[in-house]
This record gives sequence, C-alpha cells and structure tokens, in this order.
Amino acid sequence: MKKVLTTCGYCGCGCNFYVNVRDNEVIGVTPKPDHPVSQGKLCVKGWQGYSFVNHPDRLKQPLIRQEDGSFKETTWENAIEYSAESLKKIAKKYGANSIGVLTSARCTNEENYLLVKFARAVLETNNIDHCARL
Repeated sequence: MKKVLTTCGYCGCGCNFYVNVRDNEVIGVTPKPDHPVSQGKLCVKGWQGYSFVNHPDRLKQPLIRQEDGSFKETTWENAIEYSAESLKKIAKKYGANSIGVLTSARCTNEENYLLVKFARAVLETNNIDHCARL
C-alpha cells in the first residue's frame, strides 16, 4: 500500500492526511500525527470524504458541449481556451457585470482571495458569491 501526503479539501483549515492507495485506488486515509492543525485527528468529512475519487461517473477529462447538445472530450488547454473565449464574448455582448463567480468553502482562504482578485481585475466583475456551509 502506498501512502500519499495531501491536504484535505473539505474546508479551508488545511488538515493533512495520507491517502492510502492500493492498486491505483484510494482505500482510506490516515491522519498526519504531527500536523499543527489536525494534530493527528480528522473530522468525519476528512475521514470519509474520499469516495468520489473512485466513483465510476467521475469526469476525468474536460468536456465541451457540441452544437447538437452532445459532449466531446478535449484537452485541458482547449477547454481553458474555449472558456476564456466564451467569457470574452459574453462580456463583450452583455457587459462584464453579466458574469458572476462562485467561490467555495472547500478552497483555502488564499485560493478564494485569488479568485476574487481574478474576478475583479481580469473579468472586471464584482458579482462574487460564496457559500460557507460545510
């Protein structure tokens, strides 16, 4: 069994744990005993929140909706370029305030800060929302 050190993604606390991997599948987690935040403990989401990783419906590549409504797999580079171009077209046609950004309690404070800066400086919108419920 391989143990991979990672940071929990369920809130912004930043608890560390080891993801236990066998045959390329996540089979559990082990808290990091000397971590200054979690101190060898985890909440229920930290303990049990890994089941999505092996779910058969999990998307593993970006998809772009085609004109007929179907989806086609693409590369990350193409998906990002497509998204950027689409946002530019929307902002040009309807104005920057037609775009909104949703942040997440599953991001760190630093990641949320960066998204707010991106929304205001790059997208030129103040339409930013956050749901802090866990």
